[in-house]
Amino acid sequence: MKGYRDNAKNLLKSASVDIGDRIKIRKRGQEFEGLLMPRTKGEAADHIVMKLDSGYNIGIKATEDTEIEKIREGKEPEMRRHGEKVEPDADKPNISIIGTGGTVASRVDYRTGAVHPAFSASEIYNSAPEIAEIANIETNNVCNVLSENMTPELWSKVGNAVAEDLNDGADGVIVAHGTDTMSYTASALSFMLKNLSKPVVLVGSQRSSDRPSSDVTLNLTGAVSVAISNLAEVCVVMHGSTEDEFCLIHRGTKVRKCHTSRRDAFQSINDLPLGIVRDKSVRFFQDKRGRRKNGKVEVEDGFEEKVALVKIFPSIQGEIIEKLIEDGYKGIVLEGTGLGHTPESLFSGIEKAIEKNIPVAMTSQCIWGRTNMRVYSTGRDLLDLGVFPVEDMLPETALVKMMWILDKTQEMEEVQARMKENIAGEISSRTRADTFLKPKIPGEE
Repeated sequence: MKGYRDNAKNLLKSASVDIGDRIKIRKRGQEFEGLLMPRTKGEAADHIVMKLDSGYNIGIKATEDTEIEKIREGKEPEMRRHGEKVEPDADKPNISIIGTGGTVASRVDYRTGAVHPAFSASEIYNSAPEIAEIANIETNNVCNVLSENMTPELWSKVGNAVAEDLNDGADGVIVAHGTDTMSYTASALSFMLKNLSKPVVLVGSQRSSDRPSSDVTLNLTGAVSVAISNLAEVCVVMHGSTEDEFCLIHRGTKVRKCHTSRRDAFQSINDLPLGIVRDKSVRFFQDKRGRRKNGKVEVEDGFEEKVALVKIFPSIQGEIIEKLIEDGYKGIVLEGTGLGHTPESLFSGIEKAIEKNIPVAMTSQCIWGRTNMRVYSTGRDLLDLGVFPVEDMLPETALVKMMWILDKTQEMEEVQARMKENIAGEISSRTRADTFLKPKIPGEE
């Protein structure tokens, strides 16, 4: 009974249930239905743990008024020992999972607070047993860092590992990544990987696999389903709701983490998601680059690290821009207010930067919508100084794109032209009215 004892064990035995069975528990006028979960020896002996259909676990104390009904017999997931060789199935596609660190590839030791990497093929299968029904997997741990410690050098390392696996015959590649900077890495891979013929899927989790409300299983299963789909571009696959219902597929240059802790933290910005994964079935909403049968994936990596993203705020002083110039920065992306504005206090610094051949791009901190610097006089003055807008590109995507371009050229006109070019779906051709996220107001339709 995997950790159950005393009253809880006796109650489960009387109902002839075992780990993995679907059960219903009635207690004090309430009913709960889900799968019976195993327990560890260190946990309280008098509670029964079940996984609800929402994906969350619940513990119910076993008392005299607790009734258990077996709905149907289940199957306890097959657990594989760490490092155990998993034999491939010749009839299934082959997927490579590249590890970079992050919650999706970790377990937490709650006695010490330490986070331990868990990234062998056997551990991935144990985190999401459904994967074995979809594809064969091989794992490759390229680095093991918290995502806030990702660097342009590591972006290049990951990109080259992705290309190598695809060119060696993998049917798709998954990059397991921490969620905090996943959108930056997704943008970097979108720009550097050329002639993609198969899917490249970034996936993470908000909660580690040993937590009761973990999103690891659904996210990994969704990522593998997309990795064998008819897609040939970089995307992010994460929970699409707070429950274990479906995952959404986001284009790598149009996605942002919009909540610190929700399982559905990732949203496509200024665009619809590419598609949805529900019960391992993939459905696309819009045009995408489709899988091709041939072609070698090439890597055009390299990033100029001396590029700054400057968020505009009231009272910001021109010394900030002048310090960037003094420190040798090669490019600046402004996260302007509204349609793309800065206070006049920055004008002199911006003018000095452009005079020194430092490109200055304008994005908006509003997240949704696009820049338009011709509406108000401040925007027109900035245009006259040489600041150029980049439509509805996300600030973090614009930062990564400028870093990538400046590694190839520092010719001002060419940098501006390439920044305005839609290279990897980072610029929408029009502003959609149906992509803005609005909260539901209680009592309103």
